Amino acid sequence: MKLKQSPRTLLALTALAATAFGVSACGSAAGSSSSSAGIGVTLVLKTLSNPYFVTMEQDAKAAATKDGVNLTVAAGTSDGDTQSQITAIDDAISRGDKGILITTNGNAVNAALNQARQAGLYVIALDTAPTPASVADITYATDNTAAGKLDGQAAAATLGGKKAVIAMLDLYSTQVVSVDIDRDHGFLQGMGINPGSSTQNGQEAKSGSYTGGTGGSYQIACQQPTQGAVDGGRTAMEDCLSANPSINVVYAINEPAAEGAYAALQAAGKTSSVKIYAIDGSCQGVGFVSSGEFAADAVQYPGKMASLGVDSIAKLAKGGSKPSASSGLDFYDTGTALVTASPISGVTTETVSQGNASCWGTAS
Repeated sequence: MKLKQSPRTLLALTALAATAFGVSACGSAAGSSSSSAGIGVTLVLKTLSNPYFVTMEQDAKAAATKDGVNLTVAAGTSDGDTQSQITAIDDAISRGDKGILITTNGNAVNAALNQARQAGLYVIALDTAPTPASVADITYATDNTAAGKLDGQAAAATLGGKKAVIAMLDLYSTQVVSVDIDRDHGFLQGMGINPGSSTQNGQEAKSGSYTGGTGGSYQIACQQPTQGAVDGGRTAMEDCLSANPSINVVYAINEPAAEGAYAALQAAGKTSSVKIYAIDGSCQGVGFVSSGEFAADAVQYPGKMASLGVDSIAKLAKGGSKPSASSGLDFYDTGTALVTASPISGVTTETVSQGNASCWGTAS
């Protein structure tokens, strides 16, 4: 998930314009049509100022048209705006919708979601499970641990036995968020380093041996929060370089953090000696792999999460069976893949062309 908005002006301005002019009209149209015969579904997003969630909206609308669904789209005004989401959930109950798809802005929405389920609506969480996960009937998401692991495997294999001096650019330093932990720990596991805890970041041994690839020694040079933003990534990378200028591997929680890290490395004249490993899979991120700014990008499919969610509620409303979690997981895994500019021995990768065929958003 693209956790914070990157200042990619064309995408952001387009999305903001949609928020200002399109969402209210869309919601009004869908709301009025839901009073007629049909299957009502409400898509509740974190915001519509982030291309990740705009992609969800676009693909959900396409699926709704295909499935004969009356889709209402609502969103928070900013990341963390739970009140707008609660209002959208209440409205969905009042309309008699069949289901809700939601990327929650926080646990404050849980009571409203529980009320929706009690009223007979089927609730699907998208991208990240709520806390607790049982608040939703099911979650459609990427396996974030698997995404991080692909990056770690690529980093270990690319090192070819060299010492890894690693910068860990996480989301937060004080909040415990599942996506932050899963991606961080996945990267370490892919490198062949024990995370040291199942519930917290930063608990791994700060030096030792990694077993990924051909193996070698490692040092964790720093562990910094970025808030998943470009500015945060740059500041974190600057701090890391001050602590240890010999860093040669950067794990980044998402593309904006990775983009900020690259800017700091560029200013320090170190882009040729450091590999950056990102997660998201936007069209711009895949472009950064092609240009060499990112060594790899673990891609996600937000549009697929939303379209499958619409399909599932439509089928359920027509008498079909409830969706089930993927084998061995407690959520429905919508998949991930690793895009690299060149193949990496021992690691399953996709080419930039393959990444471009399934990326989300439009490169500026």
